[in-house]
Amino acid sequence: MYQIKTKKISCPNCNQLITPDERHCPHCHADLAIAAVIAERVMTTSPLFPMQRPTTPEMLVPRLGEHLVEQGRITPTQLEHALHIQKKMAQSNEQVLVGELLVDLGYISRKHLDEAITQHVLQLQAALAHSNQRLEEQVQQRTSQLQNALVKLSELNQLKLNFISNVSHELRMPMQFLIGYLDLFSNGSLGPVTKEQASALNSLQGASQQLKGLIENLLQFSSAAAGDLPLDMSPLTLDLPVKTAVSVSRPKAQARAIDLKKLVSAQLPKVIADNEKITWVVEQLLDNAIKFTPAGGRVKIETAPVQQKVVVKVTDTGIGIPDDRIDEIFEPFHQLDGSSTRHYGGTGLGLALARSIIDAHGSKIQVESYIGQGSSFSFALPAVSN
Repeated sequence: MYQIKTKKISCPNCNQLITPDERHCPHCHADLAIAAVIAERVMTTSPLFPMQRPTTPEMLVPRLGEHLVEQGRITPTQLEHALHIQKKMAQSNEQVLVGELLVDLGYISRKHLDEAITQHVLQLQAALAHSNQRLEEQVQQRTSQLQNALVKLSELNQLKLNFISNVSHELRMPMQFLIGYLDLFSNGSLGPVTKEQASALNSLQGASQQLKGLIENLLQFSSAAAGDLPLDMSPLTLDLPVKTAVSVSRPKAQARAIDLKKLVSAQLPKVIADNEKITWVVEQLLDNAIKFTPAGGRVKIETAPVQQKVVVKVTDTGIGIPDDRIDEIFEPFHQLDGSSTRHYGGTGLGLALARSIIDAHGSKIQVESYIGQGSSFSFALPAVSN
């Protein structure tokens, strides 16, 4: 028979040759498992620096001296004496562990020191395992709470959308009757109207149109939020919705003494889009620019081909938006100035719905703004060949 020879290795503590299946070093009596852990930690954390002293299990145990006193293996006086010697040796740049000193001073045997260290390491491991278990339980509990909160928020959001949709539908019918009868009164179908009555009716018609627009916006928003935003897509030249939106917005600009300019490139390529909804988006961007531009300012809308896309850009010389609050302007029912004394009206739905419509077209609304200098809102749609 052939005898298999076991290759010997070096003890991580004293470097004497030992067989790999040893539990304790026969030369220095170190626990080889713990010594190997210490040696690996030192090598992986400080690979560029040579070890200044042999590895020892004591390096794994914090406040070993106090632990030995609590176990009754040494007295407080003996620990104080060993610590005093350790301090003096440190002043001479000689580093030594307190456990080694206690053994050298004869206050404790090597065997009892190793037993105490092993016991303390096991206690630390048990405490760490318990702490990890508690942490994992807390994480699971917190995750469950967050999941429940998310479900609740989703339910509340759905209730809000249902409420908005139901109320908007209920308001639409009486609003149509109101607008219809106002028209009949205004054109004299229900009898003669005095000059003062005609002026009042004109104001009522303007207010009713605003209310009608709000109701339609609420209906569109609830549909978009529910993921139901139907688009009537067809080939379209974007100068058409731009022209319509400018004609609607120009009286508002003139009322505020704002210079509204339109720049449309000749021979624009067509895009695939919903004409009605894109027109509505451009109107919202123009209204927003006019609203937040002081009297005497400028609003410009440009439409031009850029790298196989058609870009629509609205630029104003208005108050501007802080960089850290740009995302807020697209939140529904939200105004940057939410105080009761705010200077600008509106429900906060326009830009939220405009973003939903442009998102549904596969694009994004881009915003650039500088406080006191103005803002620009733009979106791009892919051009298609004729």
